[in-house]
Amino acid sequence: MIERLLLATDLSGQDFLILTGIVVLAGIVRGFSGFALSAVVMATAVLILPPVQLIPICWWLEMTASVLMAKGGWQEADRGVVLGLVIGSTVGVPFGLWLTTSVSVETSKLIVLSIIIVLAATQLAKIRLPFLATKPGLYGSGFAAGIVTGLAHVGGMVIALYVLSQDAPAAKMRAALVLFLFFSALTSMISFLWFGIMDSTGIARGLALVIPAAIGVVIGQKLFMPRLAAYYRPFCLSLLCALAGAALIRTQFA
Repeated sequence: MIERLLLATDLSGQDFLILTGIVVLAGIVRGFSGFALSAVVMATAVLILPPVQLIPICWWLEMTASVLMAKGGWQEADRGVVLGLVIGSTVGVPFGLWLTTSVSVETSKLIVLSIIIVLAATQLAKIRLPFLATKPGLYGSGFAAGIVTGLAHVGGMVIALYVLSQDAPAAKMRAALVLFLFFSALTSMISFLWFGIMDSTGIARGLALVIPAAIGVVIGQKLFMPRLAAYYRPFCLSLLCALAGAALIRTQFA
């Protein structure tokens, strides 16, 4: 059984165990913060697999998390805003995929880790961009999120910047992120299939890690306490900066 699993996923036993641990951690972060699942996976697992191979894995993990968390997002999020963001993202994803499939593995790692660090640091600094609160800013944010999704599957972090620009309550931001990630995952699948990124190996890896991701998300949801909501985002962003920074140093000096 184990041999079949490793054969289907084209992974060694050690790499599969490490990925499982990473996915559980990423699921926990997603469960109590509403975002950063893919970012945590990318910031750590990029040392095992190149970004282009992690993208289909992240799709399955995000879809699993979104299904588990979609109910709360639908009830609390501004659905009109989420629709605009998803439209922009759908247009942007192919551009990101084109770029990530056009560069070398080492360059793609550098791009992915740099994006994660910049986006996390920007949010930690609480930088607000007033332009994002406009109608063009809505679709522009979605488009940028789509490009970043195609590059590193971390479009949720761009959407977090958009929500931050509107001074939205923590619960509303979390709900918007959850709903965006759910619907954008559905539309991005078309682009992944078109570019051949969602292949049989990617599907096998994603499905094999779905249960660990679900376990992590459930744990994270149990850990979520409204009175501590203000501390979740800084914690997650600091964790991302540390993980991505460490991975960046290792890839550059390995």
